[in-house]
Amino acid sequence: MSDHPIQGLMKTAMENIKEMVDVNTIVGDPVETPDGTVILPISKVGFGFAAGGSEFVKEELSNQSGAGKDDSKNANVSLPFGGGSGGGVSITPIAFLVVGKQGVKVVPLDNQTHLFERLIDSAPQVFDRIQSMMKTNKHEADELERESHRAISDDNVNFIV
Repeated sequence: MSDHPIQGLMKTAMENIKEMVDVNTIVGDPVETPDGTVILPISKVGFGFAAGGSEFVKEELSNQSGAGKDDSKNANVSLPFGGGSGGGVSITPIAFLVVGKQGVKVVPLDNQTHLFERLIDSAPQVFDRIQSMMKTNKHEADELERESHRAISDDNVNFIV
C-alpha cells in the first residue's frame, strides 16, 4: 500500500522542524567576558505548522452515474492530489543568564513578564521576614502567657486569704 501524498508533505515538514529544534535555539551560545563572567542569552521560541491537501475527482469519473460504475475498477484509480504545507518560527530574546563571581543572576529584557524570576530572587528576604515575624509573635505570645499566669496566681492568692 503506497503512502498518501499528504504523508510526504508532513514527513518533509517535520524533518525540517526537527533540524531547527535545538537546545541552542533557546539557550544561546555562552559569551565569556574578560573578568570571567559568562553570559548566556535565553530566548522564547515558537513554532507553527500547517498542512493540507485535497484529491480532485477526474472529470470523466464525475460524469458517470452511480449505477454504471464498476467499483472493482474504480477502487485502484489514483485521483489527482493538490496540497501544501507551511510553517513559521518566532524567536524572541527574553533574558540573559549571567554567571559570575557574585553568583548566578537572571537579567530580564522585559520587566513586565518576569514576575517568576523576581519571586525567586526575593525568596530569601521573604523567608527571613516571615521567620522574624514568627519569632516576634512567639515572643509576644510567651509574654502574654507569663502575664496571664501571674494574674491567675494573684487571683488565687487573694481568693485563699
